[in-house]
Parts: sequence; structure tokens; C-alpha cells
Amino acid sequence: MIWNRLRGTRRPEELLVSRADVVTDAPERYARQLASHLGHKITVEPTPDGDVYTFDGGRGVVRAGDGVLVLTAEGRGAAALGVVQDVLGRHLLKFGTKAGLSLTWSSPAPPVPGDPPATPAAG
Repeated sequence: MIWNRLRGTRRPEELLVSRADVVTDAPERYARQLASHLGHKITVEPTPDGDVYTFDGGRGVVRAGDGVLVLTAEGRGAAALGVVQDVLGRHLLKFGTKAGLSLTWSSPAPPVPGDPPATPAAG
């Protein structure tokens, strides 16, 4: 939380979103492996839009596409976003060492109005 000196109250930090597209011949396998491994440590919920990973102050979505694994991270502030990026990215790269997987996160940015949400809506 950021301290608002004018009002003497705290306000939530800005929501930041980042994305990484990981080219692979086995996106479904890596998505399952991440969910299985991290599901022992944090909440992972399968949805039609991908697996949603819940972190303190942030969330991640992992979705298998055609020849690509799409990772989306969101967090309230840079620190929370960094945790989501680190955990998802580090574990995926560990699993994909032999396959030579690599990923680059997009620059953190606020969600764009009108774009679909980074994470599926609760329902």
C-alpha cells in the first residue's frame, strides 16, 4: 500500500500486468507440469481461459496455445508483479532446461481499458 500523505490514508498500489509468450512444441505438458508442481504450494484453479495461480498481492494465468505457452502476470505494484513473474518463469525454465525454453516478460503496464482482463473473472 502507498501512504497518501494528503489524506493520511493508504491507497492500493496500481495494478500492473506483464506477459510472456514461450514458444514450445509441448505447451500443454508444461502447463500441466507447472500446475501440478506449484499447486502444492499455492492455489491453482483450472478455468476455460487457463490455469489461475493465486499469490499474495498478485495472480498469474498460464494458458497453452498452438505452439506457445502464454504466461500472464499481474500484481498490485512492482514487487508483487515481480514475485509472480519470478515464480512462474523460474519454474517453467527449470522444467524446460533440456528443451532450451526461454522467456522474456513484457514491460509492466497498467491494464488497457477495453482489453480482456489478465485473469478470468470470478464466477
